[in-house]
Amino acid sequence: MSPELISILVLAVVFVIATTRSINMGALAFAAAFAVGTLVADLDADGIFAGFPGDLFVVLVGVTYLFAIARSNGTTDWLVHASVRLVRGRVALIPWVMFALTGALTAIGAVSPAAVAIVAPIALSFAARYGISPLLMGAMVVHGAQGGGFSPISIYGSIVNGIVEREKLPGNEVTLFLASLIVNLVIAAVVFVACGGLRLWRQGSVTEVDGGALKGRGELRDQPQPTGTANSTDPGTHPSPSPSPTTTTTREATPAPTASLSLPLTPPRIATLLSLVALVVAVLVLDLDAGLTAITLAVVLSAIWPDDSRKAVGEIAWPTVLLICGVLTYVGVLDEMGTITWAGEGVGGIGVPLLAAVLLCYIGAIVSAFASSVGIMGALIPLAVPFLAQGEIGAVGMVAALAVSATVVDVSPFSTNGALVLAAAPDVDRERFFRQLMVYGGIVVAVVPAVVWLLMVVPGWG
Repeated sequence: MSPELISILVLAVVFVIATTRSINMGALAFAAAFAVGTLVADLDADGIFAGFPGDLFVVLVGVTYLFAIARSNGTTDWLVHASVRLVRGRVALIPWVMFALTGALTAIGAVSPAAVAIVAPIALSFAARYGISPLLMGAMVVHGAQGGGFSPISIYGSIVNGIVEREKLPGNEVTLFLASLIVNLVIAAVVFVACGGLRLWRQGSVTEVDGGALKGRGELRDQPQPTGTANSTDPGTHPSPSPSPTTTTTREATPAPTASLSLPLTPPRIATLLSLVALVVAVLVLDLDAGLTAITLAVVLSAIWPDDSRKAVGEIAWPTVLLICGVLTYVGVLDEMGTITWAGEGVGGIGVPLLAAVLLCYIGAIVSAFASSVGIMGALIPLAVPFLAQGEIGAVGMVAALAVSATVVDVSPFSTNGALVLAAAPDVDRERFFRQLMVYGGIVVAVVPAVVWLLMVVPGWG
Protein backbone atom coordinates (compact mmCIF):
# COMPACT_ATOMS: atom_id res chain seq x y z
CA MET A 1 0.00 0.00 0.00
CA SER A 2 1.40 3.39 -1.00
CA PRO A 3 2.15 6.03 1.68
CA GLU A 4 -0.34 8.40 0.02
CA LEU A 5 -3.17 5.87 0.28
CA ILE A 6 -2.29 5.12 3.90
CA SER A 7 -2.49 8.82 4.76
CA ILE A 8 -5.96 9.09 3.20
CA LEU A 9 -7.21 6.00 5.05
CA VAL A 10 -5.91 7.39 8.36
CA LEU A 11 -7.83 10.60 7.73
CA ALA A 12 -11.00 8.55 7.21
CA VAL A 13 -10.34 6.73 10.50
CA VAL A 14 -9.96 10.07 12.30
CA PHE A 15 -13.39 11.13 11.03
CA VAL A 16 -15.00 7.87 12.08
CA ILE A 17 -13.54 7.93 15.60
CA ALA A 18 -14.37 11.62 16.12
CA THR A 19 -17.99 11.15 15.06
CA THR A 20 -18.58 7.98 17.10
CA ARG A 21 -16.61 8.87 20.24
CA SER A 22 -16.58 12.06 22.29
CA ILE A 23 -13.08 13.10 21.27
CA ASN A 24 -12.05 16.44 19.80
CA MET A 25 -11.21 15.79 16.15
CA GLY A 26 -8.32 18.23 16.33
CA ALA A 27 -6.61 16.25 19.08
CA LEU A 28 -7.05 13.07 17.02
CA ALA A 29 -5.65 14.82 13.97
CA PHE A 30 -2.56 15.95 15.87
CA ALA A 31 -1.95 12.34 16.95
CA ALA A 32 -2.50 11.15 13.37
CA ALA A 33 -0.12 13.81 12.03
CA PHE A 34 2.54 12.60 14.47
CA ALA A 35 2.01 8.92 13.61
CA VAL A 36 1.77 9.26 9.83
CA GLY A 37 4.42 11.95 9.61
CA THR A 38 6.93 9.95 11.66
CA LEU A 39 6.20 6.36 10.62
CA VAL A 40 5.02 6.77 7.02
CA ALA A 41 6.38 10.04 5.66
CA ASP A 42 9.68 10.01 7.61
CA LEU A 43 9.18 13.60 8.76
CA ASP A 44 10.72 15.11 11.86
CA ALA A 45 8.87 17.43 14.23
CA ASP A 46 9.74 20.49 12.14
CA GLY A 47 8.26 18.84 9.04
CA ILE A 48 5.06 17.98 10.91
CA PHE A 49 4.68 21.44 12.42
CA ALA A 50 5.29 23.03 9.02
CA GLY A 51 1.60 22.49 8.37
CA PHE A 52 0.44 24.10 11.63
CA PRO A 53 -1.77 27.07 10.64
CA GLY A 54 -0.20 29.70 12.87
CA ASP A 55 -1.89 32.57 11.03
CA LEU A 56 -5.32 30.96 11.38
CA PHE A 57 -4.66 30.26 15.06
CA VAL A 58 -4.04 33.96 15.67
CA VAL A 59 -7.08 34.97 13.59
CA LEU A 60 -9.41 32.65 15.52
CA VAL A 61 -8.04 33.72 18.91
CA GLY A 62 -7.81 37.42 18.10
CA VAL A 63 -11.24 37.82 16.50
CA THR A 64 -13.12 35.76 19.11
CA TYR A 65 -11.26 37.61 21.89
CA LEU A 66 -12.21 41.03 20.49
CA PHE A 67 -15.84 40.11 19.96
CA ALA A 68 -16.07 38.44 23.38
CA ILE A 69 -15.21 41.86 24.80
CA ALA A 70 -17.80 43.43 22.50
CA ARG A 71 -20.44 41.02 23.81
CA SER A 72 -19.39 41.62 27.41
CA ASN A 73 -19.78 45.40 27.25
CA GLY A 74 -22.95 45.35 25.14
CA THR A 75 -21.49 46.58 21.86
CA THR A 76 -22.86 43.66 19.85
CA ASP A 77 -26.32 44.32 21.34
CA TRP A 78 -26.06 47.92 20.17
CA LEU A 79 -25.06 46.76 16.67
CA VAL A 80 -28.00 44.36 16.55
CA HIS A 81 -30.40 47.18 17.40
CA ALA A 82 -28.78 49.41 14.79
CA SER A 83 -29.21 46.65 12.19
CA VAL A 84 -32.90 46.34 13.01
CA ARG A 85 -33.37 50.07 12.58
CA LEU A 86 -31.43 49.98 9.29
CA VAL A 87 -33.90 47.54 7.70
CA ARG A 88 -36.93 49.13 9.40
CA GLY A 89 -37.46 46.10 11.61
CA ARG A 90 -37.51 43.50 8.83
CA VAL A 91 -35.45 40.76 10.43
CA ALA A 92 -35.76 38.61 7.30
CA LEU A 93 -33.65 41.15 5.43
CA ILE A 94 -30.70 40.94 7.83
CA PRO A 95 -29.25 37.68 6.40
CA TRP A 96 -29.29 39.28 2.94
CA VAL A 97 -27.68 42.44 4.31
CA MET A 98 -24.86 40.28 5.69
CA PHE A 99 -24.58 38.44 2.35
CA ALA A 100 -24.31 41.74 0.48
CA LEU A 101 -21.89 43.26 2.98
CA THR A 102 -19.36 40.42 2.86
CA GLY A 103 -19.77 40.20 -0.91
CA ALA A 104 -19.02 43.91 -1.28
CA LEU A 105 -15.96 43.63 0.98
CA THR A 106 -14.41 40.77 -1.01
CA ALA A 107 -15.39 42.31 -4.36
CA ILE A 108 -13.39 45.45 -3.59
CA GLY A 109 -10.31 43.56 -2.48
CA ALA A 110 -10.74 42.09 1.00
CA VAL A 111 -9.42 38.58 1.53
CA SER A 112 -12.40 36.29 2.06
CA PRO A 113 -11.44 35.18 5.61
CA ALA A 114 -10.84 38.80 6.62
CA ALA A 115 -14.33 39.81 5.44
CA VAL A 116 -15.89 36.85 7.25
CA ALA A 117 -13.88 37.63 10.40
CA ILE A 118 -15.30 41.16 10.41
CA VAL A 119 -18.94 40.35 9.61
CA ALA A 120 -19.56 36.88 11.10
CA PRO A 121 -19.46 37.84 14.83
CA ILE A 122 -22.01 40.61 14.28
CA ALA A 123 -24.22 38.40 12.09
CA LEU A 124 -24.14 35.47 14.52
CA SER A 125 -24.87 37.74 17.49
CA PHE A 126 -27.93 38.98 15.64
CA ALA A 127 -28.97 35.38 14.91
CA ALA A 128 -28.68 34.46 18.59
CA ARG A 129 -30.73 37.46 19.68
CA TYR A 130 -33.59 36.88 17.23
CA GLY A 131 -33.75 33.08 17.21
CA ILE A 132 -32.47 32.78 13.64
CA SER A 133 -30.69 29.57 12.72
CA PRO A 134 -26.95 30.18 13.06
CA LEU A 135 -26.47 27.81 10.12
CA LEU A 136 -28.55 30.16 7.97
CA MET A 137 -26.68 33.26 9.10
CA GLY A 138 -23.25 31.66 8.85
CA ALA A 139 -23.96 30.30 5.37
CA MET A 140 -25.18 33.70 4.19
CA VAL A 141 -21.98 35.36 5.40
CA VAL A 142 -19.66 32.78 3.80
CA HIS A 143 -21.56 32.53 0.51
CA GLY A 144 -21.70 36.31 0.35
CA ALA A 145 -17.92 36.47 0.71
CA GLN A 146 -17.46 33.90 -2.05
CA GLY A 147 -20.11 35.53 -4.24
CA GLY A 148 -18.04 38.69 -4.51
CA GLY A 149 -14.73 36.89 -4.31
CA PHE A 150 -13.96 36.70 -8.03
CA SER A 151 -14.53 40.25 -9.18
CA PRO A 152 -11.75 41.47 -11.50
CA ILE A 153 -10.24 43.57 -8.69
CA SER A 154 -10.65 40.97 -5.93
CA ILE A 155 -7.89 38.82 -4.43
CA TYR A 156 -9.26 35.52 -5.72
CA GLY A 157 -10.12 36.98 -9.11
CA SER A 158 -6.68 38.48 -9.56
CA ILE A 159 -4.96 35.22 -8.58
CA VAL A 160 -7.04 32.99 -10.86
CA ASN A 161 -6.85 35.38 -13.80
CA GLY A 162 -3.10 35.59 -13.28
CA ILE A 163 -2.78 31.79 -13.34
CA VAL A 164 -4.87 31.62 -16.51
CA GLU A 165 -2.65 34.23 -18.18
CA ARG A 166 0.53 32.48 -17.03
CA GLU A 167 -0.67 29.15 -18.43
CA LYS A 168 -1.68 30.90 -21.69
CA LEU A 169 -5.29 29.74 -21.40
CA PRO A 170 -8.32 31.64 -22.76
CA GLY A 171 -9.90 33.65 -19.98
CA ASN A 172 -12.92 35.82 -19.25
CA GLU A 173 -12.86 37.85 -16.03
CA VAL A 174 -16.56 38.77 -16.15
CA THR A 175 -17.67 35.18 -16.71
CA LEU A 176 -15.58 34.01 -13.77
CA PHE A 177 -17.07 36.69 -11.51
CA LEU A 178 -20.67 36.10 -12.57
CA ALA A 179 -20.33 32.32 -12.31
CA SER A 180 -19.28 32.53 -8.66
CA LEU A 181 -21.81 35.25 -7.83
CA ILE A 182 -24.77 33.41 -9.36
CA VAL A 183 -23.89 30.02 -7.86
CA ASN A 184 -23.47 31.46 -4.37
CA LEU A 185 -26.61 33.57 -4.70
CA VAL A 186 -28.67 30.52 -5.68
CA ILE A 187 -27.22 28.45 -2.83
CA ALA A 188 -27.92 31.29 -0.38
CA ALA A 189 -31.55 31.44 -1.54
CA VAL A 190 -31.94 27.67 -1.08
CA VAL A 191 -30.41 27.81 2.41
CA PHE A 192 -32.59 30.80 3.30
CA VAL A 193 -35.74 28.83 2.48
CA ALA A 194 -34.51 25.56 4.02
CA CYS A 195 -33.41 27.15 7.31
CA GLY A 196 -36.55 29.11 8.11
CA GLY A 197 -36.17 32.31 6.12
CA LEU A 198 -39.82 32.25 5.02
CA ARG A 199 -40.87 32.09 8.67
CA LEU A 200 -38.94 35.31 9.24
CA TRP A 201 -40.90 37.01 6.47
CA ARG A 202 -44.20 35.87 7.99
CA GLN A 203 -43.25 37.36 11.35
CA GLY A 204 -43.32 40.82 9.84
CA SER A 205 -41.54 43.82 11.31
CA VAL A 206 -39.84 43.88 14.68
CA THR A 207 -40.26 46.91 16.85
CA GLU A 208 -38.56 45.94 20.08
CA VAL A 209 -36.38 43.32 21.69
CA ASP A 210 -37.60 41.61 24.81
CA GLY A 211 -35.28 38.91 26.10
CA GLY A 212 -34.38 37.89 22.56
CA ALA A 213 -38.00 37.31 21.49
CA LEU A 214 -39.53 38.83 18.40
CA LYS A 215 -42.44 41.22 18.85
CA GLY A 216 -44.32 42.09 15.70
CA ARG A 217 -46.26 45.20 14.84
CA GLY A 218 -49.78 44.41 16.06
CA GLU A 219 -49.79 40.84 14.72
CA LEU A 220 -51.70 37.94 16.28
CA ARG A 221 -49.43 34.94 16.60
CA ASP A 222 -48.65 31.86 18.64
CA GLN A 223 -46.00 32.52 21.24
CA PRO A 224 -44.49 29.38 22.84
CA GLN A 225 -44.09 29.74 26.57
CA PRO A 226 -41.37 27.30 27.72
CA THR A 227 -42.12 25.20 30.74
CA GLY A 228 -39.14 22.86 30.35
CA THR A 229 -35.48 23.41 29.58
CA ALA A 230 -35.53 23.86 25.82
CA ASN A 231 -32.76 26.09 24.57
CA SER A 232 -34.06 28.47 21.92
CA THR A 233 -30.57 29.39 20.83
CA ASP A 234 -29.59 25.90 19.72
CA PRO A 235 -28.54 25.92 16.07
CA GLY A 236 -31.24 24.93 13.72
CA THR A 237 -33.96 25.37 16.34
CA HIS A 238 -37.00 27.27 15.13
CA PRO A 239 -40.17 28.26 16.98
CA SER A 240 -43.03 25.97 16.10
CA PRO A 241 -46.67 27.06 15.76
CA SER A 242 -47.83 23.80 17.33
CA PRO A 243 -47.37 23.03 21.02
CA SER A 244 -44.91 20.40 22.13
CA PRO A 245 -45.02 18.29 25.30
CA THR A 246 -42.79 20.85 27.04
CA THR A 247 -44.58 24.02 25.97
CA THR A 248 -47.94 25.65 26.42
CA THR A 249 -49.17 27.92 23.67
CA THR A 250 -51.01 31.17 24.17
CA ARG A 251 -52.31 33.57 21.56
CA GLU A 252 -51.71 37.20 22.14
CA ALA A 253 -51.92 40.38 20.16
CA THR A 254 -48.74 42.37 20.49
CA PRO A 255 -49.48 46.09 20.23
CA ALA A 256 -47.02 48.38 18.57
CA PRO A 257 -44.91 50.04 21.26
CA THR A 258 -44.51 53.75 21.23
CA ALA A 259 -40.73 53.62 20.92
CA SER A 260 -38.07 51.05 20.18
CA LEU A 261 -35.91 49.79 22.97
CA SER A 262 -32.58 51.60 22.74
CA LEU A 263 -29.15 51.08 24.21
CA PRO A 264 -26.93 53.99 25.27
CA LEU A 265 -23.48 54.45 23.80
CA THR A 266 -21.24 54.20 26.84
CA PRO A 267 -17.50 54.96 26.64
CA PRO A 268 -16.54 51.24 26.48
CA ARG A 269 -19.02 50.69 23.65
CA ILE A 270 -17.80 53.73 21.74
CA ALA A 271 -14.21 52.54 22.14
CA THR A 272 -15.17 49.04 20.98
CA LEU A 273 -16.98 50.41 17.93
CA LEU A 274 -13.91 52.49 17.09
CA SER A 275 -11.82 49.33 17.48
CA LEU A 276 -14.04 47.49 15.00
CA VAL A 277 -13.70 50.35 12.54
CA ALA A 278 -9.94 50.29 13.11
CA LEU A 279 -9.95 46.55 12.39
CA VAL A 280 -11.72 47.12 9.07
CA VAL A 281 -9.35 49.92 8.07
CA ALA A 282 -6.27 47.97 9.14
CA VAL A 283 -7.28 44.88 7.16
CA LEU A 284 -8.80 46.45 4.04
CA VAL A 285 -6.78 49.65 3.67
CA LEU A 286 -3.47 49.05 5.41
CA ASP A 287 -3.30 45.33 4.55
CA LEU A 288 -2.42 44.34 8.12
CA ASP A 289 -3.03 40.86 9.50
CA ALA A 290 -6.59 40.50 10.82
CA GLY A 291 -5.63 38.23 13.74
CA LEU A 292 -2.73 40.30 15.04
CA THR A 293 -4.73 43.51 14.68
CA ALA A 294 -7.77 42.06 16.49
CA ILE A 295 -5.77 40.69 19.40
CA THR A 296 -3.90 44.00 19.78
CA LEU A 297 -7.17 45.97 19.89
CA ALA A 298 -8.61 43.47 22.38
CA VAL A 299 -5.60 43.87 24.66
CA VAL A 300 -5.93 47.67 24.58
CA LEU A 301 -9.63 47.48 25.50
CA SER A 302 -8.85 44.97 28.27
CA ALA A 303 -6.21 47.24 29.74
CA ILE A 304 -8.55 50.25 29.86
CA TRP A 305 -11.70 48.43 31.04
CA PRO A 306 -10.50 45.26 32.80
CA ASP A 307 -13.86 44.58 34.48
CA ASP A 308 -15.68 44.34 31.15
CA SER A 309 -12.97 42.13 29.71
CA ARG A 310 -12.28 39.82 32.64
CA LYS A 311 -14.18 36.84 31.23
CA ALA A 312 -13.32 37.45 27.58
CA VAL A 313 -10.24 35.20 27.47
CA GLY A 314 -12.32 32.29 28.74
CA GLU A 315 -14.84 32.90 25.96
CA ILE A 316 -12.28 32.45 23.20
CA ALA A 317 -13.38 29.41 21.20
CA TRP A 318 -10.54 27.17 22.39
CA PRO A 319 -12.18 23.81 21.39
CA THR A 320 -12.69 25.19 17.89
CA VAL A 321 -9.10 26.40 17.76
CA LEU A 322 -7.86 22.91 18.73
CA LEU A 323 -10.13 21.23 16.19
CA ILE A 324 -9.20 23.43 13.23
CA CYS A 325 -5.48 23.62 13.95
CA GLY A 326 -5.23 19.85 14.44
CA VAL A 327 -7.04 18.97 11.22
CA LEU A 328 -5.09 21.51 9.16
CA THR A 329 -1.81 20.27 10.62
CA TYR A 330 -2.67 16.78 9.36
CA VAL A 331 -3.61 18.20 5.95
CA GLY A 332 -0.21 19.90 5.97
CA VAL A 333 1.41 16.50 6.48
CA LEU A 334 -0.57 15.20 3.49
CA ASP A 335 0.70 18.09 1.41
CA GLU A 336 4.26 17.62 2.64
CA MET A 337 4.30 13.94 1.67
CA GLY A 338 2.74 14.65 -1.75
CA THR A 339 -0.68 13.04 -1.23
CA ILE A 340 -2.62 15.94 -2.75
CA THR A 341 -0.36 16.18 -5.81
CA TRP A 342 -0.50 12.38 -6.17
CA ALA A 343 -4.30 12.42 -6.29
CA GLY A 344 -4.43 15.33 -8.74
CA GLU A 345 -1.91 13.85 -11.12
CA GLY A 346 -3.71 10.51 -11.07
CA VAL A 347 -6.92 12.18 -12.17
CA GLY A 348 -5.17 14.36 -14.75
CA GLY A 349 -3.82 11.25 -16.45
CA ILE A 350 -7.30 9.88 -17.24
CA GLY A 351 -7.86 9.70 -20.98
CA VAL A 352 -11.48 10.93 -20.89
CA PRO A 353 -11.43 14.76 -20.62
CA LEU A 354 -14.98 15.22 -19.28
CA LEU A 355 -14.46 12.57 -16.61
CA ALA A 356 -11.11 14.08 -15.64
CA ALA A 357 -12.79 17.48 -15.44
CA VAL A 358 -15.49 16.40 -12.98
CA LEU A 359 -12.97 14.50 -10.86
CA LEU A 360 -10.71 17.56 -10.67
CA CYS A 361 -13.71 19.62 -9.55
CA TYR A 362 -14.38 17.10 -6.78
CA ILE A 363 -10.74 17.00 -5.72
CA GLY A 364 -10.73 20.78 -5.56
CA ALA A 365 -13.89 20.79 -3.44
CA ILE A 366 -12.81 18.02 -1.05
CA VAL A 367 -9.28 19.30 -0.46
CA SER A 368 -10.37 22.95 -0.24
CA ALA A 369 -12.83 22.01 2.49
CA PHE A 370 -9.74 21.41 4.66
CA ALA A 371 -7.05 23.57 3.09
CA SER A 372 -6.33 26.82 1.26
CA SER A 373 -8.72 27.53 -1.60
CA VAL A 374 -6.14 29.67 -3.37
CA GLY A 375 -3.50 26.97 -3.06
CA ILE A 376 -5.82 24.34 -4.49
CA MET A 377 -6.78 26.53 -7.44
CA GLY A 378 -3.13 27.24 -8.10
CA ALA A 379 -2.41 23.52 -8.19
CA LEU A 380 -5.45 22.23 -10.10
CA ILE A 381 -5.68 24.74 -12.94
CA PRO A 382 -2.22 23.81 -14.27
CA LEU A 383 -3.17 20.11 -13.94
CA ALA A 384 -6.10 20.78 -16.29
CA VAL A 385 -3.87 22.28 -19.00
CA PRO A 386 -3.01 18.98 -20.78
CA PHE A 387 -6.58 17.97 -21.54
CA LEU A 388 -7.69 21.57 -22.13
CA ALA A 389 -5.06 21.67 -24.87
CA GLN A 390 -6.95 18.87 -26.65
CA GLY A 391 -9.74 21.30 -27.41
CA GLU A 392 -12.58 19.05 -26.21
CA ILE A 393 -13.30 21.19 -23.14
CA GLY A 394 -13.73 24.96 -23.00
CA ALA A 395 -11.06 26.60 -20.85
CA VAL A 396 -13.29 29.42 -19.60
CA GLY A 397 -15.94 27.05 -18.29
CA MET A 398 -13.39 24.66 -16.78
CA VAL A 399 -11.55 27.41 -14.92
CA ALA A 400 -14.84 28.84 -13.62
CA ALA A 401 -16.00 25.38 -12.49
CA LEU A 402 -12.71 24.72 -10.68
CA ALA A 403 -12.79 28.15 -9.02
CA VAL A 404 -16.37 27.76 -7.81
CA SER A 405 -15.83 24.16 -6.65
CA ALA A 406 -12.74 25.12 -4.66
CA THR A 407 -14.33 28.09 -2.87
CA VAL A 408 -18.04 27.38 -2.38
CA VAL A 409 -17.11 24.62 0.09
CA ASP A 410 -15.61 27.15 2.51
CA VAL A 411 -18.74 26.70 4.64
CA SER A 412 -17.01 23.56 5.94
CA PRO A 413 -16.06 23.98 9.61
CA PHE A 414 -12.54 22.82 8.71
CA SER A 415 -11.97 25.71 6.30
CA THR A 416 -10.94 29.15 7.50
CA ASN A 417 -14.32 30.76 6.82
CA GLY A 418 -16.31 27.93 8.34
CA ALA A 419 -14.06 27.90 11.39
CA LEU A 420 -14.60 31.63 11.88
CA VAL A 421 -18.37 31.14 11.72
CA LEU A 422 -18.19 28.27 14.20
CA ALA A 423 -16.01 30.26 16.58
CA ALA A 424 -18.12 33.43 16.32
CA ALA A 425 -21.49 31.87 17.19
CA PRO A 426 -22.53 32.84 20.74
CA ASP A 427 -24.89 30.88 22.98
CA VAL A 428 -25.06 27.73 20.87
CA ASP A 429 -24.43 24.05 21.43
CA ARG A 430 -21.09 24.23 19.65
CA GLU A 431 -20.79 20.50 19.04
CA ARG A 432 -24.22 20.45 17.43
CA PHE A 433 -23.43 23.51 15.35
CA PHE A 434 -20.17 21.89 14.27
CA ARG A 435 -22.06 18.80 13.10
CA GLN A 436 -24.55 20.98 11.21
CA LEU A 437 -21.77 22.82 9.43
CA MET A 438 -20.02 19.53 8.66
CA VAL A 439 -23.20 17.99 7.20
CA TYR A 440 -23.98 21.12 5.22
CA GLY A 441 -20.41 21.32 3.96
CA GLY A 442 -20.62 17.66 2.95
CA ILE A 443 -23.79 18.32 0.97
CA VAL A 444 -22.13 21.23 -0.82
CA VAL A 445 -19.06 19.10 -1.59
CA ALA A 446 -21.24 16.29 -2.94
CA VAL A 447 -23.61 18.38 -5.06
CA VAL A 448 -22.02 21.62 -6.28
CA PRO A 449 -19.02 20.25 -8.26
CA ALA A 450 -21.33 18.02 -10.31
CA VAL A 451 -23.76 20.89 -10.94
CA VAL A 452 -21.11 23.41 -12.02
CA TRP A 453 -19.45 20.74 -14.18
CA LEU A 454 -22.78 20.08 -15.89
CA LEU A 455 -23.56 23.77 -16.40
CA MET A 456 -20.10 25.18 -17.14
CA VAL A 457 -17.89 22.39 -18.49
CA VAL A 458 -20.20 20.13 -20.51
CA PRO A 459 -21.53 22.99 -22.70
CA GLY A 460 -17.91 23.86 -23.58
CA TRP A 461 -17.70 27.51 -22.55
CA GLY A 462 -14.65 29.20 -24.07
